[in-house]
Amino acid sequence: MKGRNMTRWRDPAKDPRQAPKSNLITAEGAARLRGILDHLSRVKRPELSTKVGEAAALGDRSENADYTYNKKELNRVIARIRYLTLRLDELQVVDRLPANLDKIFFGAFVDLEDEEGEALQLRIVGHDEINTQKRWISIDAPMAKALLSKGVDDDIEVLTPNGKVFYTVTAIRYASL
Repeated sequence: MKGRNMTRWRDPAKDPRQAPKSNLITAEGAARLRGILDHLSRVKRPELSTKVGEAAALGDRSENADYTYNKKELNRVIARIRYLTLRLDELQVVDRLPANLDKIFFGAFVDLEDEEGEALQLRIVGHDEINTQKRWISIDAPMAKALLSKGVDDDIEVLTPNGKVFYTVTAIRYASL
């Protein structure tokens, strides 16, 4: 049975993609998601609905590329609205600083230094806020798990595909609320 949707079987107990994701999000991340949801529901969806209606009024829908494209795009926007609505309901917004600002917790900006003296700056955020350009990593990532509850000058060890890597925490900051 070959097909384009066939994948190799993975044991759910050992598959890291099946691990439960945390439902934490920063206040800025929640505001961004609410903004996207608002834009999609107030601007994009009505705009696409109008386009679909206009294209449908032209007649034969089976050969109408404008109708087909806009209908697919409208369905994609509706699915995204549904996903964001459900996701925002289950997210827990972390909108206060931790009691101990000398330790690494959710929302922390962390400066690290590796064995060669190379500097690395990260921020620990929720799964919905990951940004590789800004180096914002998920709290569920192995690096973030190794950093949690550590302080300045603490050493951490992270297992990477290239082997173990050692870092030293050089600074911890939190965004002001």
